[in-house]
Amino acid sequence: MNIGTAKPSPAELSAVKHYFIDELPVSIQFTAADYEALAISYLAQQFTEHNSAVLCGGTGLYIKALIEGLDEMPPVSELTVKETENEYNTHGLAWLQATVQAEDPEFYATGEIHNPARLLRALSFIRSTGSSIVNYRTNTHKQRPFHMIKVALELPRETLYKHINQRTDKMMAQGLLKEAEQLYPYRHLKSLQTVGYAELFDFLDGKYPLPVAISKIKQHTRNYAKRQLTWFKKDKSFTWFMADDKDVVEKILLMVNG
Repeated sequence: MNIGTAKPSPAELSAVKHYFIDELPVSIQFTAADYEALAISYLAQQFTEHNSAVLCGGTGLYIKALIEGLDEMPPVSELTVKETENEYNTHGLAWLQATVQAEDPEFYATGEIHNPARLLRALSFIRSTGSSIVNYRTNTHKQRPFHMIKVALELPRETLYKHINQRTDKMMAQGLLKEAEQLYPYRHLKSLQTVGYAELFDFLDGKYPLPVAISKIKQHTRNYAKRQLTWFKKDKSFTWFMADDKDVVEKILLMVNG
């Protein structure tokens, strides 16, 4: 998953110590709770030698897991998860939304109805436990033994979307289609049901031509970026900077060291 995940280059990896790169095979299920535990252990190692660490990325749930911790949840049946995902793959998003509305109206009322991963999680949870996942959300933050400074970057929407389109074209030129072909046997895995791979798997299945698949990657990436902005804008503890500001690094460092 080198191209589709925008993996750092060998030069970047050698210049700065990175974590969570090339650590797990694609076939291993790795949850946000797994990430929380492993990231905390990495930070403990880091703080024995250094006073600071940089956590970067755009997956809000995983960042939330590390910063705030996750609520304890009862186990969910893997068979139920697989059966629910198969139903979704057969019937689509409209079916998933209607089913969650019927079986878990409490979760449906939270408004997370355009995120298939969340809907699948909620539906599998209530089918396995008989209770809505909403009932296990305590909103209790875990105490962490370190101080956090939260910074977010943004661009004008037109510039952001232009970059997304250019990045997609660059990934295709780098061989994203060939990478998707190599990963095709694993397409049923959750880690590969993501933007960039899912659209190319659909092309390989003959659902639409390659130009349409590329257009869908761009569209779905833009949609995802919009959801990311919405997620992080809700957290008022973030300080926002413009990514195209030539002095942005100095401003962030001043904030950190101030």
